Amino acid sequence: TDFMTKKKIFTIAGIAVGAVIVILSLGNGMTNMMNSQFEKMGSNLIQVMTYGRGTGGTRDVDVEDLYELVDKYPQYLTGVTPYVSAQLAVRQGSEDFERTSIYGVGETFLNERGATMSGQNLGKGRFISYIDAARYQNVCVIGAYLEEEAFQGDALGKQLSIGGEHFTVIGVLEKNSDMSEGSGDDIIYLPYTTALRLSGSADASIYMFTSTSKDTAATAKGIIENRLYKTFQSSDYYFVMTSAEMMDAMNAMMGTMMAVLVAIAAISLLVGGIGIMNI
Repeated sequence: TDFMTKKKIFTIAGIAVGAVIVILSLGNGMTNMMNSQFEKMGSNLIQVMTYGRGTGGTRDVDVEDLYELVDKYPQYLTGVTPYVSAQLAVRQGSEDFERTSIYGVGETFLNERGATMSGQNLGKGRFISYIDAARYQNVCVIGAYLEEEAFQGDALGKQLSIGGEHFTVIGVLEKNSDMSEGSGDDIIYLPYTTALRLSGSADASIYMFTSTSKDTAATAKGIIENRLYKTFQSSDYYFVMTSAEMMDAMNAMMGTMMAVLVAIAAISLLVGGIGIMNI
């Protein structure tokens, strides 16, 4: 009947338009989320990755080399911290937390405003200190999800097992994500020295620097690269990127993804149109 035919037409058209809206909304949402995250991290962040020992080299750089670099150029650099990702078992009582992210960091990972380099805010207690790292202390700062699930919202001074050793909770981060397992709230920060010891690693391969401002970030990057080249004698053994460069790279990637999504949306409309014509 004419009524049924019209109903099919409107249904197909509605599905096609709905697909376009969902696809474009997804792309815009991902772009806004990434830009928001970079804004939290700050415009003066510089990430360094090192790998190998260079051409004919006998050693890698260590954190003391990079601390000295910050002390030498205070007009461009304000701090540096190792960033160690650790795969360790987390347990509190009889409960295991298998999806918790664990990172080893230094005291400068938290800035003077009480926010970490990854954009999280300290809610309770204190953060990792220089003494904690120097003495390989078994202390930790945990996310809001872990505090709620493991300690019913009262974690300060309590203990949990990480890598088979007991750690005391000295700080708790504010809610930063959706409070779900494996989210940004399901996280632990340890002194980087302790994380390296538990992981069986001699030194870190990722470091986070902060420049004095967004305007000095490019110069600070050049200073870091020159120091690394002095050790490795080749630019093939390290990678340095400012937060501005990270954002540009992500925006370029998202631009490409958006172009793909628009193409998919166009195909959806075309298929819908063909279906309508057939009816």
